Amino acid sequence: MKPRKSRSSSQSLLRGVIPTSRLTRRRFLQASAAAFSGVALSNCAQGVGDPSAGSSPTATDASSEANTLHLYSWSTYVGDAVIQDFTDKTGIQVVADIFDSNETMLAKLQAGGGRAYSIIYPSDYMVQQMVELDLLTPLDKSQINGFENLLDKWRSPVYDPDNTHSVPYAWGTTGLIYNTSLLDSAPTDWDYLWENREPLSRRMTLLNDVREVMGAVLKSLGYSYNSTDPAEIEAAYQKLVELKPDLSSFTTDGWRDQIVTGDLLVSMGYSADALDVLNANSDLRYVIPSSGSSVWTDTMVIPKGAPNSEAAYAWINYMLEPESSAQVINDLKFATPNQAALDRIDADLKSNTTLFPPEAILAKCEGIAPVGDTIELYDQYWTQLTSA
Repeated sequence: MKPRKSRSSSQSLLRGVIPTSRLTRRRFLQASAAAFSGVALSNCAQGVGDPSAGSSPTATDASSEANTLHLYSWSTYVGDAVIQDFTDKTGIQVVADIFDSNETMLAKLQAGGGRAYSIIYPSDYMVQQMVELDLLTPLDKSQINGFENLLDKWRSPVYDPDNTHSVPYAWGTTGLIYNTSLLDSAPTDWDYLWENREPLSRRMTLLNDVREVMGAVLKSLGYSYNSTDPAEIEAAYQKLVELKPDLSSFTTDGWRDQIVTGDLLVSMGYSADALDVLNANSDLRYVIPSSGSSVWTDTMVIPKGAPNSEAAYAWINYMLEPESSAQVINDLKFATPNQAALDRIDADLKSNTTLFPPEAILAKCEGIAPVGDTIELYDQYWTQLTSA
């Protein structure tokens, strides 16, 4: 670990005033959880809802809607144009609910919510947890077209050998988004947050994701993102306890509006979300910490008891088809494991290093891998950290 600066030596970190006039909102507000739950798609009998508000269909309702596909997704993976194009091509209407963490999604499924959805978007490590909990339906490969379009590293990933239960949808990195106009020095590693706790106090956020947050701190300590060593995991927890009083929140979606307006100075976030806010405020930058971070994958799965499996396979095939996939990526802007689609996306998107970092940087990153029974220790510390 780098030597710590004294907290008093970092007082010059802040400068300037909060910019309020240069805000140019693009799609990130529409993709944020709060705004996205209010998007109206009624012209096509479609909708996006907030499941916490009770908008999710019941199992009986969903089963009776033979021409409707119910999705449970991260907010940035569903857009009006994508849904409309899918409906135009298949005749299938789409209703999407959103979640802001894998753990929120898992809790809903364990409470019986899986029967309300045909497609769910868990991240890599969560796929294996869901398999172990018998929550997923093995994929019928005879109904899927396009597996051959995937890059080699995603054809049989460690979290789901032979893609038995999941189809990789998007990948990216996790890093820090910061405001260059309000900070005298730029973060280069995770330790920046601890070294500058006082000037950043209550104006920085971490993700609402146990594996990402614990993994980042483990990495800053020189350990693996996927450590199973109890002593290393405890050290990461204790380091987070030290930082928590100065955090604004643990949030996966809520930081985006605030960092664009200058209310937040530094946020931990995903590369796909970083692209949104960088486009909304030219003073913002994204950095992958020098000690390394995660390369994550989000997937598409079919839960057990899912209604309308035919619509689920139609959605998967639409997302794997090169032209459709390229259109989705150009519209929603994320990195894809689909080589055939990658060859068709806009050149400026393909050359964007926020989405597609150089290999030298990726070499320092790790995929989030299953940690076996050690996940119980992670969850125990996370509960203590977030509920205290």
